[in-house]
Amino acid sequence: MTREDKAVVIDGLVEKMSNNSHYYFTDTSDFTVAEVNEFRGMLFQHGLELYIAKNTLLKKALDQTEGDFSELDEILKGSTGIIFSEENGSVPAKAIKEFRKKFPRKDEKPGLKGASIEGAVYIGDEHLDSLSKLKSREELIGEVIGLLQSPAKNVVSALMSGQTKLAGLVKTLQERGEES
Repeated sequence: MTREDKAVVIDGLVEKMSNNSHYYFTDTSDFTVAEVNEFRGMLFQHGLELYIAKNTLLKKALDQTEGDFSELDEILKGSTGIIFSEENGSVPAKAIKEFRKKFPRKDEKPGLKGASIEGAVYIGDEHLDSLSKLKSREELIGEVIGLLQSPAKNVVSALMSGQTKLAGLVKTLQERGEES
């Protein structure tokens, strides 16, 4: 690979990292070409992309990306694939788990080397379960709006149900006043 070819790959990775706020580094070592293609196909069905690049090129791309990704330097060993996700940070984790379930291996590959979600860095496969449960920004906003609307709905509901009680109370008091 010439120096110009390497520069093109690095520029492409920097652009991908800049355009996607979620990316996962996976361990695809010991995968056959057929397994890599199967994994790539499954990721594509989820709207994800898999790139397998040399670790030195990945490191140079990370160095040129905004943010401090020095923690990821230690994971750039062996065969490294990088999965990019535009929308939701949990989709790649779910896809990795789905692939493991569909094609079980003793070594639990593809392994999660690390991930960057909205600038936060996660190192190690032990984060896979928690990353797969992340909610999207839209889901979180929906929950917050629901929480904010809940007290208002309760007040309106109480007032509406109390309306008949209040009317009955006023009527009873009025009848008592007339009797006296």
